[in-house]
Amino acid sequence: MRTFQGEAPRQRVKRLNIPASILRFRALVALILIDLACLLGGFVAAVSLRVALAGHTRWGVAIATLVAVYFITSFSIRAYDQDNLQNPRYAASQGAKALLLSVCAVILLAFVFQASEDFPRAVMALGALTGTILIVSARYAFVRNMTSIIGGNPFTVMLLRDGQAPVPDGDFSQVVETGDRFDPDLHDPIMYDRLARLVASADRVVVACPPERRIAWASALKGTGVQSEIFVPELSKLAPLGISSCANTPTMIVTVGPLGLFDRFLKRLFDIAVSGLALFLLAPVLGIIAVAVKVTSPGPILFRQVRIGWGNEMFHILKFRSMYVEGSDGAGNRSASRDDDRITKVGRFIRMTSMDELPQIINVLKGDMSIVGPRPHALGSRAAEKLFWEVDGRYWHRHSVKPGLTGLAQVRGFRGATVIEDDLRNRLQADLEYLEHWSIWRDLRIVLQTFQVLLHRNAY
Repeated sequence: MRTFQGEAPRQRVKRLNIPASILRFRALVALILIDLACLLGGFVAAVSLRVALAGHTRWGVAIATLVAVYFITSFSIRAYDQDNLQNPRYAASQGAKALLLSVCAVILLAFVFQASEDFPRAVMALGALTGTILIVSARYAFVRNMTSIIGGNPFTVMLLRDGQAPVPDGDFSQVVETGDRFDPDLHDPIMYDRLARLVASADRVVVACPPERRIAWASALKGTGVQSEIFVPELSKLAPLGISSCANTPTMIVTVGPLGLFDRFLKRLFDIAVSGLALFLLAPVLGIIAVAVKVTSPGPILFRQVRIGWGNEMFHILKFRSMYVEGSDGAGNRSASRDDDRITKVGRFIRMTSMDELPQIINVLKGDMSIVGPRPHALGSRAAEKLFWEVDGRYWHRHSVKPGLTGLAQVRGFRGATVIEDDLRNRLQADLEYLEHWSIWRDLRIVLQTFQVLLHRNAY
Protein backbone atom coordinates (compact mmCIF):
# COMPACT_ATOMS: atom_id res chain seq x y z
CA MET A 1 0.00 0.00 0.00
CA ARG A 2 1.39 3.42 -0.96
CA THR A 3 0.48 6.80 0.53
CA PHE A 4 1.05 10.06 -1.34
CA GLN A 5 1.23 13.49 0.22
CA GLY A 6 2.85 16.85 -0.46
CA GLU A 7 3.54 17.26 -4.19
CA ALA A 8 0.88 16.64 -6.78
CA PRO A 9 0.00 12.97 -6.34
CA ARG A 10 -0.09 12.46 -10.09
CA GLN A 11 3.65 13.05 -10.13
CA ARG A 12 4.36 10.65 -7.30
CA VAL A 13 2.13 7.70 -8.24
CA LYS A 14 4.26 4.76 -9.32
CA ARG A 15 2.76 3.01 -12.31
CA LEU A 16 2.63 -0.75 -12.61
CA ASN A 17 5.39 -2.23 -14.75
CA ILE A 18 2.66 -3.95 -16.77
CA PRO A 19 -0.46 -1.88 -17.52
CA ALA A 20 -3.60 -3.15 -15.84
CA SER A 21 -5.38 -3.37 -19.21
CA ILE A 22 -2.78 -5.85 -20.48
CA LEU A 23 -2.99 -7.88 -17.27
CA ARG A 24 -6.79 -8.05 -17.58
CA PHE A 25 -6.46 -9.12 -21.21
CA ARG A 26 -4.04 -11.84 -20.16
CA ALA A 27 -6.42 -13.03 -17.46
CA LEU A 28 -9.39 -13.14 -19.84
CA VAL A 29 -7.48 -15.03 -22.55
CA ALA A 30 -6.09 -17.45 -19.97
CA LEU A 31 -9.57 -18.15 -18.59
CA ILE A 32 -10.95 -18.80 -22.09
CA LEU A 33 -8.07 -21.14 -22.94
CA ILE A 34 -8.51 -22.96 -19.63
CA ASP A 35 -12.20 -23.55 -20.38
CA LEU A 36 -11.42 -24.76 -23.89
CA ALA A 37 -8.72 -27.15 -22.66
CA CYS A 38 -11.00 -28.53 -19.93
CA LEU A 39 -13.88 -29.05 -22.37
CA LEU A 40 -11.72 -30.81 -24.94
CA GLY A 41 -9.91 -32.81 -22.27
CA GLY A 42 -13.13 -33.95 -20.62
CA PHE A 43 -14.81 -35.03 -23.85
CA VAL A 44 -11.69 -36.60 -25.38
CA ALA A 45 -11.41 -38.72 -22.24
CA ALA A 46 -15.09 -39.66 -22.56
CA VAL A 47 -14.67 -40.52 -26.25
CA SER A 48 -11.62 -42.65 -25.51
CA LEU A 49 -13.60 -44.64 -22.96
CA ARG A 50 -16.58 -44.92 -25.29
CA VAL A 51 -14.45 -46.11 -28.22
CA ALA A 52 -12.75 -48.65 -25.98
CA LEU A 53 -16.14 -50.01 -24.94
CA ALA A 54 -18.22 -49.79 -28.08
CA GLY A 55 -16.01 -49.10 -31.09
CA HIS A 56 -16.24 -46.08 -33.37
CA THR A 57 -18.83 -43.37 -32.61
CA ARG A 58 -19.77 -40.16 -34.38
CA TRP A 59 -18.69 -37.68 -31.74
CA GLY A 60 -16.93 -34.83 -33.58
CA VAL A 61 -20.13 -32.91 -34.33
CA ALA A 62 -21.29 -33.25 -30.74
CA ILE A 63 -18.08 -31.84 -29.25
CA ALA A 64 -17.80 -29.01 -31.80
CA THR A 65 -21.42 -28.00 -31.19
CA LEU A 66 -21.04 -28.16 -27.43
CA VAL A 67 -17.88 -26.03 -27.43
CA ALA A 68 -19.60 -23.35 -29.54
CA VAL A 69 -22.71 -23.37 -27.35
CA TYR A 70 -20.57 -23.28 -24.20
CA PHE A 71 -18.78 -20.08 -25.16
CA ILE A 72 -22.00 -18.42 -26.31
CA THR A 73 -23.57 -19.36 -22.98
CA SER A 74 -20.54 -18.28 -20.97
CA PHE A 75 -20.53 -14.80 -22.45
CA SER A 76 -24.32 -14.60 -22.04
CA ILE A 77 -24.19 -15.34 -18.30
CA ARG A 78 -21.07 -13.16 -17.91
CA ALA A 79 -18.79 -16.02 -16.94
CA TYR A 80 -15.81 -13.89 -18.10
CA ASP A 81 -16.69 -10.63 -16.34
CA GLN A 82 -14.33 -9.07 -13.79
CA ASP A 83 -16.25 -10.66 -10.90
CA ASN A 84 -15.01 -14.04 -12.10
CA LEU A 85 -11.42 -12.82 -11.96
CA GLN A 86 -11.73 -11.70 -8.35
CA ASN A 87 -13.69 -14.54 -6.73
CA PRO A 88 -12.48 -18.15 -7.20
CA ARG A 89 -15.74 -19.71 -6.01
CA TYR A 90 -17.83 -17.53 -8.27
CA ALA A 91 -15.59 -18.28 -11.24
CA ALA A 92 -15.89 -22.03 -10.63
CA SER A 93 -19.68 -21.92 -10.20
CA GLN A 94 -20.15 -19.84 -13.36
CA GLY A 95 -18.11 -22.31 -15.38
CA ALA A 96 -20.15 -25.25 -14.08
CA LYS A 97 -23.39 -23.39 -14.73
CA ALA A 98 -22.37 -22.57 -18.31
CA LEU A 99 -21.50 -26.20 -19.04
CA LEU A 100 -24.73 -27.53 -17.56
CA LEU A 101 -26.80 -25.09 -19.60
CA SER A 102 -24.79 -25.93 -22.71
CA VAL A 103 -25.32 -29.68 -22.35
CA CYS A 104 -29.07 -29.13 -21.93
CA ALA A 105 -29.13 -26.88 -25.02
CA VAL A 106 -27.20 -29.41 -27.16
CA ILE A 107 -29.51 -32.24 -26.10
CA LEU A 108 -32.49 -30.08 -27.04
CA LEU A 109 -30.95 -29.28 -30.43
CA ALA A 110 -30.30 -32.94 -31.08
CA PHE A 111 -33.92 -33.75 -30.27
CA VAL A 112 -35.36 -30.96 -32.43
CA PHE A 113 -33.22 -31.80 -35.48
CA GLN A 114 -33.46 -35.57 -34.92
CA ALA A 115 -29.69 -35.83 -34.81
CA SER A 116 -29.33 -38.07 -31.77
CA GLU A 117 -26.97 -40.40 -33.64
CA ASP A 118 -24.45 -37.57 -33.88
CA PHE A 119 -24.75 -36.92 -30.13
CA PRO A 120 -23.95 -40.22 -28.38
CA ARG A 121 -25.46 -40.16 -24.93
CA ALA A 122 -22.58 -41.97 -23.20
CA VAL A 123 -20.07 -39.46 -24.55
CA MET A 124 -22.26 -36.50 -23.54
CA ALA A 125 -22.82 -37.83 -20.02
CA LEU A 126 -19.21 -38.82 -19.34
CA GLY A 127 -17.84 -35.71 -21.04
CA ALA A 128 -20.15 -33.39 -19.13
CA LEU A 129 -19.19 -34.96 -15.80
CA THR A 130 -15.45 -34.95 -16.52
CA GLY A 131 -15.55 -31.48 -18.09
CA THR A 132 -17.40 -30.03 -15.11
CA ILE A 133 -14.85 -31.41 -12.66
CA LEU A 134 -11.98 -30.05 -14.76
CA ILE A 135 -13.56 -26.61 -15.31
CA VAL A 136 -14.46 -26.13 -11.65
CA SER A 137 -11.01 -27.22 -10.45
CA ALA A 138 -9.05 -25.29 -13.08
CA ARG A 139 -11.04 -22.06 -12.79
CA TYR A 140 -10.77 -22.06 -9.01
CA ALA A 141 -7.02 -22.74 -9.08
CA PHE A 142 -6.37 -20.12 -11.77
CA VAL A 143 -8.27 -17.26 -10.12
CA ARG A 144 -6.81 -18.10 -6.72
CA ASN A 145 -3.27 -17.86 -8.15
CA MET A 146 -3.96 -15.38 -10.94
CA THR A 147 -1.59 -12.65 -9.76
CA SER A 148 1.46 -14.88 -9.93
CA ILE A 149 0.35 -16.55 -13.18
CA ILE A 150 -0.25 -13.41 -15.27
CA GLY A 151 2.49 -11.30 -13.69
CA GLY A 152 0.60 -8.87 -11.47
CA ASN A 153 -2.73 -7.75 -10.03
CA PRO A 154 -4.94 -6.42 -12.85
CA PHE A 155 -7.18 -4.46 -10.46
CA THR A 156 -6.21 -1.20 -8.78
CA VAL A 157 -8.24 0.11 -5.83
CA MET A 158 -7.46 3.69 -4.75
CA LEU A 159 -8.50 5.28 -1.46
CA LEU A 160 -8.91 9.08 -1.31
CA ARG A 161 -8.79 10.26 2.28
CA ASP A 162 -10.17 13.70 2.99
CA GLY A 163 -8.99 15.11 6.33
CA GLN A 164 -9.06 12.76 9.32
CA ALA A 165 -11.98 10.65 8.14
CA PRO A 166 -11.90 7.01 9.32
CA VAL A 167 -10.29 4.62 6.84
CA PRO A 168 -12.23 1.49 5.79
CA ASP A 169 -10.68 -1.93 6.07
CA GLY A 170 -9.20 -3.22 2.86
CA ASP A 171 -6.03 -3.83 0.88
CA PHE A 172 -5.75 -0.63 -1.17
CA SER A 173 -3.27 -0.33 -4.01
CA GLN A 174 -2.90 3.41 -3.33
CA VAL A 175 -3.92 5.71 -0.48
CA VAL A 176 -3.99 9.41 -1.34
CA GLU A 177 -4.30 12.13 1.29
CA THR A 178 -6.24 14.74 -0.67
CA GLY A 179 -5.16 17.79 1.36
CA ASP A 180 -5.79 21.18 -0.27
CA ARG A 181 -5.00 20.04 -3.79
CA PHE A 182 -8.31 18.17 -4.13
CA ASP A 183 -11.22 20.20 -2.76
CA PRO A 184 -14.53 19.03 -4.26
CA ASP A 185 -16.25 22.20 -3.05
CA LEU A 186 -14.12 24.25 -5.45
CA HIS A 187 -15.44 24.06 -8.99
CA ASP A 188 -11.99 24.62 -10.41
CA PRO A 189 -11.07 23.13 -13.84
CA ILE A 190 -7.43 22.75 -12.77
CA MET A 191 -8.45 20.77 -9.68
CA TYR A 192 -10.76 18.57 -11.77
CA ASP A 193 -7.89 17.96 -14.19
CA ARG A 194 -5.60 16.86 -11.35
CA LEU A 195 -8.32 14.55 -9.99
CA ALA A 196 -8.98 13.03 -13.41
CA ARG A 197 -5.29 12.30 -13.99
CA LEU A 198 -4.96 10.79 -10.53
CA VAL A 199 -7.88 8.33 -10.75
CA ALA A 200 -7.33 7.43 -14.42
CA SER A 201 -5.11 4.49 -13.43
CA ALA A 202 -7.62 3.08 -10.92
CA ASP A 203 -10.34 0.49 -11.51
CA ARG A 204 -12.17 1.55 -8.37
CA VAL A 205 -12.01 4.63 -6.15
CA VAL A 206 -13.15 4.74 -2.52
CA VAL A 207 -13.51 8.11 -0.76
CA ALA A 208 -13.32 8.46 3.01
CA CYS A 209 -14.47 11.97 3.96
CA PRO A 210 -16.49 13.84 6.58
CA PRO A 211 -20.30 13.46 6.21
CA GLU A 212 -20.77 17.07 5.09
CA ARG A 213 -18.37 16.54 2.15
CA ARG A 214 -19.94 13.37 0.74
CA ILE A 215 -22.30 15.09 -1.70
CA ALA A 216 -19.47 17.27 -3.03
CA TRP A 217 -17.18 14.27 -3.54
CA ALA A 218 -19.95 12.31 -5.24
CA SER A 219 -20.52 15.19 -7.64
CA ALA A 220 -16.81 15.61 -8.37
CA LEU A 221 -16.30 11.91 -9.16
CA LYS A 222 -19.36 11.37 -11.37
CA GLY A 223 -17.53 12.71 -14.40
CA THR A 224 -14.36 10.66 -14.01
CA GLY A 225 -15.65 7.51 -15.68
CA VAL A 226 -14.21 5.36 -12.87
CA GLN A 227 -16.25 3.30 -10.43
CA SER A 228 -16.31 5.52 -7.36
CA GLU A 229 -17.75 4.89 -3.92
CA ILE A 230 -18.25 6.94 -0.76
CA PHE A 231 -17.35 5.26 2.54
CA VAL A 232 -20.27 5.60 4.99
CA PRO A 233 -19.23 3.76 8.18
CA GLU A 234 -22.59 4.28 9.91
CA LEU A 235 -24.19 1.92 7.37
CA SER A 236 -22.26 -1.05 8.74
CA LYS A 237 -24.99 -1.85 11.27
CA LEU A 238 -27.51 -2.20 8.42
CA ALA A 239 -25.15 -4.47 6.43
CA PRO A 240 -26.51 -3.26 3.05
CA LEU A 241 -25.92 -5.38 -0.05
CA GLY A 242 -26.40 -2.65 -2.63
CA ILE A 243 -28.56 0.19 -3.86
CA SER A 244 -31.90 -0.05 -5.64
CA SER A 245 -34.80 2.37 -6.12
CA CYS A 246 -38.48 2.64 -5.34
CA ALA A 247 -40.52 5.18 -7.29
CA ASN A 248 -37.29 6.89 -8.40
CA THR A 249 -36.10 7.18 -4.80
CA PRO A 250 -32.84 5.38 -3.89
CA THR A 251 -33.15 2.54 -1.39
CA MET A 252 -30.63 0.25 0.29
CA ILE A 253 -30.73 -3.48 -0.43
CA VAL A 254 -30.29 -5.37 2.83
CA THR A 255 -31.14 -8.88 1.58
CA VAL A 256 -31.65 -10.67 -1.73
CA GLY A 257 -31.53 -14.29 -0.59
CA PRO A 258 -28.47 -16.49 -0.99
CA LEU A 259 -29.70 -18.37 -4.08
CA GLY A 260 -30.65 -17.05 -7.51
CA LEU A 261 -33.44 -18.48 -9.65
CA PHE A 262 -31.21 -21.00 -11.42
CA ASP A 263 -29.61 -22.10 -8.14
CA ARG A 264 -33.03 -22.60 -6.52
CA PHE A 265 -34.11 -24.67 -9.52
CA LEU A 266 -30.95 -26.78 -9.32
CA LYS A 267 -31.30 -27.30 -5.57
CA ARG A 268 -34.98 -28.27 -5.90
CA LEU A 269 -34.12 -30.73 -8.69
CA PHE A 270 -31.47 -32.25 -6.42
CA ASP A 271 -33.98 -32.49 -3.54
CA ILE A 272 -36.63 -34.24 -5.63
CA ALA A 273 -34.16 -36.69 -7.15
CA VAL A 274 -32.51 -37.65 -3.85
CA SER A 275 -35.67 -37.76 -1.72
CA GLY A 276 -37.61 -39.71 -4.37
CA LEU A 277 -34.85 -42.30 -4.66
CA ALA A 278 -34.46 -42.47 -0.87
CA LEU A 279 -38.19 -42.98 -0.33
CA PHE A 280 -38.21 -45.84 -2.86
CA LEU A 281 -35.12 -47.57 -1.45
CA LEU A 282 -36.02 -47.07 2.21
CA ALA A 283 -39.69 -48.06 1.95
CA PRO A 284 -39.13 -51.46 3.67
CA VAL A 285 -37.17 -49.80 6.49
CA LEU A 286 -39.86 -47.17 6.97
CA GLY A 287 -42.49 -49.92 7.17
CA ILE A 288 -40.55 -51.89 9.79
CA ILE A 289 -39.98 -48.81 11.95
CA ALA A 290 -43.63 -47.81 11.68
CA VAL A 291 -44.75 -51.25 12.89
CA ALA A 292 -42.18 -51.23 15.72
CA VAL A 293 -43.33 -47.82 16.95
CA LYS A 294 -47.00 -48.82 16.83
CA VAL A 295 -46.74 -52.16 18.65
CA THR A 296 -44.32 -51.08 21.40
CA SER A 297 -46.19 -48.04 22.74
CA PRO A 298 -49.71 -46.62 22.35
CA GLY A 299 -50.16 -43.56 20.20
CA PRO A 300 -49.63 -42.35 16.63
CA ILE A 301 -46.71 -43.55 14.49
CA LEU A 302 -45.68 -40.07 13.42
CA PHE A 303 -44.90 -37.09 15.61
CA ARG A 304 -45.79 -33.69 14.14
CA GLN A 305 -44.25 -30.51 15.50
CA VAL A 306 -44.28 -26.87 14.41
CA ARG A 307 -40.85 -25.73 13.26
CA ILE A 308 -39.47 -22.50 11.78
CA GLY A 309 -38.85 -22.90 8.07
CA TRP A 310 -37.97 -21.00 4.91
CA GLY A 311 -38.47 -17.25 5.17
CA ASN A 312 -39.28 -17.67 8.90
CA GLU A 313 -42.60 -19.33 7.97
CA MET A 314 -43.76 -22.17 10.21
CA PHE A 315 -44.49 -25.70 9.02
CA HIS A 316 -45.21 -29.13 10.53
CA ILE A 317 -42.20 -31.41 10.57
CA LEU A 318 -42.68 -35.20 10.51
CA LYS A 319 -40.73 -37.65 12.65
CA PHE A 320 -41.24 -41.18 13.88
CA ARG A 321 -42.62 -40.90 17.41
CA SER A 322 -39.80 -41.76 19.79
CA MET A 323 -41.40 -40.69 23.09
CA TYR A 324 -44.42 -41.75 25.06
CA VAL A 325 -47.44 -39.67 24.09
CA GLU A 326 -47.81 -38.16 27.56
CA GLY A 327 -44.18 -37.04 27.50
CA SER A 328 -44.14 -35.49 24.02
CA ASP A 329 -43.30 -31.79 23.98
CA GLY A 330 -44.99 -30.10 21.03
CA ALA A 331 -43.35 -26.73 21.69
CA GLY A 332 -39.86 -28.13 22.18
CA ASN A 333 -39.33 -26.35 25.49
CA ARG A 334 -37.42 -29.32 26.86
CA SER A 335 -34.60 -30.78 24.79
CA ALA A 336 -34.03 -34.52 24.88
CA SER A 337 -31.26 -35.58 27.26
CA ARG A 338 -29.06 -38.67 27.37
CA ASP A 339 -31.11 -40.43 30.08
CA ASP A 340 -34.49 -38.93 29.14
CA ASP A 341 -37.28 -41.04 30.70
CA ARG A 342 -39.77 -39.85 28.05
CA ILE A 343 -38.06 -41.89 25.30
CA THR A 344 -39.35 -45.37 24.47
CA LYS A 345 -37.06 -48.37 23.88
CA VAL A 346 -37.64 -48.29 20.15
CA GLY A 347 -37.39 -44.52 20.25
CA ARG A 348 -33.95 -44.67 21.84
CA PHE A 349 -32.66 -46.87 19.02
CA ILE A 350 -34.11 -44.83 16.16
CA ARG A 351 -32.89 -41.59 17.74
CA MET A 352 -29.39 -43.00 18.23
CA THR A 353 -29.27 -44.00 14.53
CA SER A 354 -31.11 -40.82 13.36
CA MET A 355 -33.80 -43.03 11.76
CA ASP A 356 -36.51 -41.07 13.56
CA GLU A 357 -35.82 -38.28 11.05
CA LEU A 358 -36.59 -40.41 7.96
CA PRO A 359 -40.25 -39.24 7.54
CA GLN A 360 -38.84 -35.79 6.78
CA ILE A 361 -38.17 -37.17 3.29
CA ILE A 362 -41.89 -36.46 2.81
CA ASN A 363 -41.33 -32.87 3.98
CA VAL A 364 -38.64 -32.58 1.30
CA LEU A 365 -40.92 -33.90 -1.44
CA LYS A 366 -43.67 -31.50 -0.32
CA GLY A 367 -41.24 -28.57 -0.54
CA ASP A 368 -41.21 -27.68 3.17
CA MET A 369 -37.62 -28.80 3.52
CA SER A 370 -34.48 -29.51 1.52
CA ILE A 371 -32.01 -32.40 1.68
CA VAL A 372 -29.28 -30.01 2.90
CA GLY A 373 -29.81 -26.81 4.86
CA PRO A 374 -29.96 -25.42 8.40
CA ARG A 375 -31.80 -27.84 10.69
CA PRO A 376 -35.25 -26.50 11.67
CA HIS A 377 -35.82 -25.78 15.34
CA ALA A 378 -38.91 -25.91 17.51
CA LEU A 379 -40.43 -22.63 18.67
CA GLY A 380 -39.48 -23.21 22.29
CA SER A 381 -35.89 -24.35 21.74
CA ARG A 382 -33.49 -22.85 24.28
CA ALA A 383 -29.80 -22.52 24.96
CA ALA A 384 -28.82 -21.75 28.57
CA GLU A 385 -32.49 -21.04 29.32
CA LYS A 386 -32.68 -18.43 26.54
CA LEU A 387 -34.70 -18.72 23.35
CA PHE A 388 -32.37 -19.16 20.39
CA TRP A 389 -33.05 -15.70 18.95
CA GLU A 390 -32.36 -14.16 22.35
CA VAL A 391 -28.85 -15.63 22.28
CA ASP A 392 -27.93 -14.16 18.88
CA GLY A 393 -29.99 -11.75 16.77
CA ARG A 394 -28.57 -13.28 13.58
CA TYR A 395 -30.59 -16.42 14.28
CA TRP A 396 -33.36 -15.32 11.90
CA HIS A 397 -30.88 -14.95 9.01
CA ARG A 398 -30.41 -18.72 8.78
CA HIS A 399 -33.94 -19.15 7.44
CA SER A 400 -33.26 -17.54 4.06
CA VAL A 401 -33.10 -21.06 2.57
CA LYS A 402 -35.22 -24.12 3.25
CA PRO A 403 -34.29 -26.12 6.34
CA GLY A 404 -32.55 -29.41 5.68
CA LEU A 405 -32.52 -33.06 6.68
CA THR A 406 -28.82 -32.55 7.30
CA GLY A 407 -26.50 -29.58 7.25
CA LEU A 408 -23.01 -28.23 7.73
CA ALA A 409 -23.52 -27.91 11.50
CA GLN A 410 -24.53 -31.57 11.76
CA VAL A 411 -21.55 -32.97 9.85
CA ARG A 412 -19.29 -30.87 12.08
CA GLY A 413 -20.78 -32.55 15.12
CA PHE A 414 -22.89 -29.65 16.42
CA ARG A 415 -25.99 -31.56 17.47
CA GLY A 416 -27.74 -32.71 20.60
CA ALA A 417 -28.88 -30.58 23.54
CA THR A 418 -27.98 -26.88 23.65
CA VAL A 419 -26.84 -26.61 27.26
CA ILE A 420 -24.75 -23.45 26.91
CA GLU A 421 -25.02 -20.49 24.53
CA ASP A 422 -22.00 -21.59 22.52
CA ASP A 423 -23.89 -24.78 21.57
CA LEU A 424 -26.25 -22.56 19.61
CA ARG A 425 -23.60 -20.13 18.34
CA ASN A 426 -21.51 -22.95 16.86
CA ARG A 427 -24.50 -24.21 14.89
CA LEU A 428 -25.50 -20.73 13.83
CA GLN A 429 -22.02 -19.90 12.59
CA ALA A 430 -21.96 -23.08 10.51
CA ASP A 431 -25.41 -22.31 9.08
CA LEU A 432 -24.44 -18.78 8.07
CA GLU A 433 -21.24 -20.10 6.49
CA TYR A 434 -23.34 -22.56 4.47
CA LEU A 435 -25.57 -19.74 3.20
CA GLU A 436 -22.60 -17.62 2.17
CA HIS A 437 -20.76 -20.36 0.27
CA TRP A 438 -23.57 -22.50 -1.15
CA SER A 439 -22.98 -24.71 -4.14
CA ILE A 440 -24.62 -27.91 -5.38
CA TRP A 441 -21.27 -29.64 -4.98
CA ARG A 442 -21.12 -28.66 -1.33
CA ASP A 443 -24.62 -30.07 -0.83
CA LEU A 444 -23.46 -33.37 -2.31
CA ARG A 445 -20.35 -33.38 -0.11
CA ILE A 446 -22.45 -32.72 3.03
CA VAL A 447 -24.78 -35.61 2.12
CA LEU A 448 -21.81 -37.96 1.83
CA GLN A 449 -20.29 -36.67 5.09
CA THR A 450 -23.61 -37.22 6.86
CA PHE A 451 -23.17 -41.00 6.66
CA GLN A 452 -20.06 -40.62 8.82
CA VAL A 453 -21.99 -38.98 11.67
CA LEU A 454 -25.24 -40.97 11.68
CA LEU A 455 -23.98 -42.67 14.83
CA HIS A 456 -22.88 -39.75 16.99
CA ARG A 457 -22.24 -39.40 20.73
CA ASN A 458 -24.76 -36.52 20.85
CA ALA A 459 -27.52 -38.48 19.09
CA TYR A 460 -29.99 -39.33 21.86
